[in-house]
Amino acid sequence: MSTKATAPKKLAAKRSAAPPAKPRAVAAKTKPQAAAAKAKPRAVAAKRPAAIAPPKPAAAAKRRASRTATARKPAPSLPESMDPPFPEEKPSPAASSSTPPAAPAAAKAPDKREVAEVGEQAAQRILGPNPIVPIRGKDLFQVAGEVVKSALKNPRALAEHYGRFLMEVGTVLTGKSKIRPERTDRRWWDPQWASNPVYGALLQIYLAGCKQVNAWIDDVQPIEDDNARAKFLAALINDALSPTNTLINPMAIRRFIETGGASAVRGVSNLINDVIYNEGWPSQVNKAAFTVGKNLATLPGKVVFQNEMIELIQYTPQTESVYSRPLLVVPPQINKFYVFDLSTEKSVAQFLVDMGISTFVISWRNPTAEHRDWGFDDYLVAVEDAIDAVAEITGSPDCNIAGACSGGVTIAMLLSYFAAAKKKKVHSVTLLVSVFDATTKNVLGLFATEASLEAARRRSHTRGVLEGKDMAKVFSLMRPNDLIWNYWVNNYLLGNDPPTFDILYWNNDTTRLPAKLHGEMLTMYKHNPLVTGKELVVRGMPVDLKAVKCDVFSVGGVTDHITPWDGCYKSVQLFGGKVEFVLSNSGHIQSILNPPGNAKGTYYTNPDASPADPEEWKKSATKREDTWWYYWMHWLRQRSGKPVAAPKTLGSKKHPATVASPGTYVFEP
Repeated sequence: MSTKATAPKKLAAKRSAAPPAKPRAVAAKTKPQAAAAKAKPRAVAAKRPAAIAPPKPAAAAKRRASRTATARKPAPSLPESMDPPFPEEKPSPAASSSTPPAAPAAAKAPDKREVAEVGEQAAQRILGPNPIVPIRGKDLFQVAGEVVKSALKNPRALAEHYGRFLMEVGTVLTGKSKIRPERTDRRWWDPQWASNPVYGALLQIYLAGCKQVNAWIDDVQPIEDDNARAKFLAALINDALSPTNTLINPMAIRRFIETGGASAVRGVSNLINDVIYNEGWPSQVNKAAFTVGKNLATLPGKVVFQNEMIELIQYTPQTESVYSRPLLVVPPQINKFYVFDLSTEKSVAQFLVDMGISTFVISWRNPTAEHRDWGFDDYLVAVEDAIDAVAEITGSPDCNIAGACSGGVTIAMLLSYFAAAKKKKVHSVTLLVSVFDATTKNVLGLFATEASLEAARRRSHTRGVLEGKDMAKVFSLMRPNDLIWNYWVNNYLLGNDPPTFDILYWNNDTTRLPAKLHGEMLTMYKHNPLVTGKELVVRGMPVDLKAVKCDVFSVGGVTDHITPWDGCYKSVQLFGGKVEFVLSNSGHIQSILNPPGNAKGTYYTNPDASPADPEEWKKSATKREDTWWYYWMHWLRQRSGKPVAAPKTLGSKKHPATVASPGTYVFEP
C-alpha cells in the first residue's frame, strides 16, 4: 500500500501461479495430516499431533457425526418479499422493559447463574479486534497535568463544585437526596443499596462526587476534545473508587458469611493466579472450559488451500442442494476466524450452510517477527488467491464476499483494486461493523495524536509485530466497569471462577499484526484516504470506492463504541453500488453473533440508504424483533444464483481437501 503517487515496489509473482514454500513448522505438521485425511476423512482431527490439537473426545465426535449425517435436508424457505420480509411484531414486555431484574435476596455460593450474568454482561461490551493506537500511560498523565493546570488557573470553580458536593452530602445525611443510579448500572442491583440506609447514603455520596467532578470538568475544560479526554480519565478513577469494588460490597459480605470464609480464600487464590499468569489483570474467562476443535469451531469442513498467510476452509454442505454462487468470509486480521463458528447455536457458518449457502472462510496465520514485512498488498493478494481457489472448486466465475471489522476494510480495498484492474471476481459484499472513515468519533480517537501514532509505529517496528494482548488491555480501559471491575468483584470479592463464555474465550484468543500492516493502518488513520480522496495506491492501482458497483449489505451496532453505527452507515455510502443497511441493537461483536431465537434481539431496516444523515435513515426505519440473519439471508439468496446439487466431496483435483476444519493455523500460538 502507498499513499504516494508512485506505485509500491513490485510484489512477488502471484501466489496462485507459483505457491511459495510453506514454513517448515507448518509443512512438518501438515504432510502427515494430509495423508491421514485421505485415508480416514472423519478421523483427521483425532490424529493431529498433540502439539496442534488434543484428541477429539467421544462427545465431540458424536456431535460432528450428527452434523454430517448422510441424509441431507432441503434448504429452508424464506419469504419472497424483501420489504418487509417478516410480519411486524411488537416487542414483548420482557424484551422492552427498561426496569432491571431484581437482584437475588441472598447470594448463593457458588451461583452459576450469577457467574453467567457476569459473562453475558461483559460479552455485550467486548470490543473485539481492531488495530488501534494504544492509550499510553504518558497520555493519561498528560491529561491529568492539563486538568491540574486548569484547576490552578480557576480555583474558584473548584471551590464552587466542592461546596456543591458538601451541600449534596448534607441532603444525603438528612435523607432528602434525590440522586439515584441509572437503572442499567448493574453495580447497584443488590437490594442492600436501596434498603439499607448506610449503604444507600454511601451510594448517593459516591454518585454526588462523580457528578460534581464531571460538572467541574465542563467548567474548566471547554474545548470538546480536552473535555472528553479529561472525563475519560475521571471515569477511570471514579470507576476504580466505586464502593462496590471494596470489601464492604454487600454481596461479598454475604458470600463470606455463607461460605465460612471460603470465598475469601478462593478470591485470594484467583488474585495470585492472575498476578502470576495474567500480568495482574482479572481473568475474563475460564479458559479450561474450551478447546478449539472440541467445543468451538466444530462445524465439519476441510482445508482446501494453504499458503504462507492463509488456510482456506470449505465447510461441508448440510443441504441436498446449494446455491451456485459461493460465499467467502474474510475475518479480521486480529483474533481467530472462529468468531464465525463458535458454539453451534451462535455459529454464523452453521447458519449459512443450513440455508444452502456454499461457504468458505479464511483462517489467517498468526504472524511473528519474521513476518514483519507483510503489508496490505500481501493480504490483498492472499484474499485474491482464496477467491481464485473458491472459483476453481465451485466452478462459479465469481463469489459473494463478507468481512468484519478490519476484514471489511481489507475487502473494500480489494474491491477497489478489482474495479481499477477490470476484474469481475466479486458479485456482492457484506460488511459487518466496518468503518472506513477515520474521523468517526470514538474514545480511541481522542488519544490518536501525532506523537502517539508515531510512538505506536516505532514500537511495532521494533518488535516486528503489534501484540493482540496489548490491544485487549486498551479495550478493557474503554469499558472498565464491564471488562475489569466486573471480574474484580466476581473473581476476587465473591471468590467465583471466571465465567465460562465462548465469546469471551475467543476475545482472549488474540493474535498479532505484522509491523508493516500496522504502520499502514496508522497511516490510513492519519490521512483518511478512503474518505478524503487523497491518493491511495494498492497493488499499483489507485483506490476509489465509488468505482465499486456491486451491491453492499452492511450491519452496524447501536451500542458499538469502536465502529459506531453512524460511521458504518456513512462508510458504505462511499461505494458506487446499491446499499442495504441494517442496524442491530447490540455492541461490536454481539451485533454479528445474533442468532435466531434471541428474545432481546431487535434490529432496524430501511431499504432507502440515500439520506446522508444516519439519524434521518433511522427515523424512517422499521424496528423488527429477533435476528437480522434472516433478513440478510433473503438478500444474500437473491444474489447467490440458482440451486445446484451439493458436492459430495470437498475441494477439487487442483485444490484437494487436506486437514479437517479448523485447520492448523488456528492453533499457532
